Amino acid sequence: MSLVAKAMRSEAGKGLTLISPTLVYALLLLAAPLVSIVLLSFWTQNFLTIERVFTTGNYAEALTDPLYRELMLRSLRISGMVTLLTVALAFPVAYYISFHVRPDRKSLWLFLITIPFWTSYLIRVFLWRVILAYDGPVNSGLMAVGLIDEPLSWILYNANAVVITLAHAFAPFAILPIFVSLEKIDRSLLEASRDLGESKAMTFLRVTLPLAMPGVLAAVLIVFIPTVGDYVTPRLVGGSGGTMIANMIYAQIFDLNDRPMGATLAVLAMMIVAMVLLWGISRLRFWLWLADRAGGGVKGMAVALAAALAEIVALRALFVLGPALLVAGAGVIVLLALATAGSILIFLRLPKGRWGI
Repeated sequence: MSLVAKAMRSEAGKGLTLISPTLVYALLLLAAPLVSIVLLSFWTQNFLTIERVFTTGNYAEALTDPLYRELMLRSLRISGMVTLLTVALAFPVAYYISFHVRPDRKSLWLFLITIPFWTSYLIRVFLWRVILAYDGPVNSGLMAVGLIDEPLSWILYNANAVVITLAHAFAPFAILPIFVSLEKIDRSLLEASRDLGESKAMTFLRVTLPLAMPGVLAAVLIVFIPTVGDYVTPRLVGGSGGTMIANMIYAQIFDLNDRPMGATLAVLAMMIVAMVLLWGISRLRFWLWLADRAGGGVKGMAVALAAALAEIVALRALFVLGPALLVAGAGVIVLLALATAGSILIFLRLPKGRWGI
């Protein structure tokens, strides 16, 4: 007991005592439910009875069924489009507030950005359902000015409606981290770049954008991760063409009464999202390193963009053709494992560059 008491009186022991209530709280609320979901995914359900016999049949079915694969790919595709659109629109707003708004007015602008949070997320989705409806303001306005003769059918009850609604809902989450990153930039660095003869555009590409990249990456993570598993928006405005993996998880658990399969889809969704993010961040580091090796600026960005497009096209073809050439479930696992191994290799071989990634 004396050794325990001595250890608890040490600096490490005092620190452990200080964080232990929070650690236990986090384990009970986060780790325990996650472990329960993972265990449930290896069981089976016979009507109302959960059979606690270890099996990998749920994972085999989830990886081989074309429906589950299509829903997962659609979820990643919709979330990627939402992330790209949200960050692309959020950056100019954050840039304007940081560089062109007076310091005493910035808090007012940030306050206005958070106004959508005053209403329920569900109400905002319903409002977009009204706005995009066949007889809603968008279609009525376009028909009134003579731009269209009949209501647009592609803006509601499909993936486009989901992208529009989610992009609006998560816009503040993207603006704020980018703004914080831009605020941390030392303005003297921009003045030095201009004094050395760089144009405004090149100063932005060589100085501002690299220093703001950690905020952009944070915005990507904040938007991408929750939108992959969004349930409400696809249910209300997505229709059959906008159904995502979260809707199938709900259907498996509550409609089909197959909780182990719902847990399996949830675990696979978490793993695939983690692998996709690992791949994306590692490839972004590689592409930015390639841009710097090509001299930076417009030329470097063009080289990096060409390499990114070539790799994305090749990877898409590999994932489309790979499972057909191999066993479907095993093919997907092998391809994901290879992509993850390549990502880890990039992290080990390429250090974090001036872009902060």
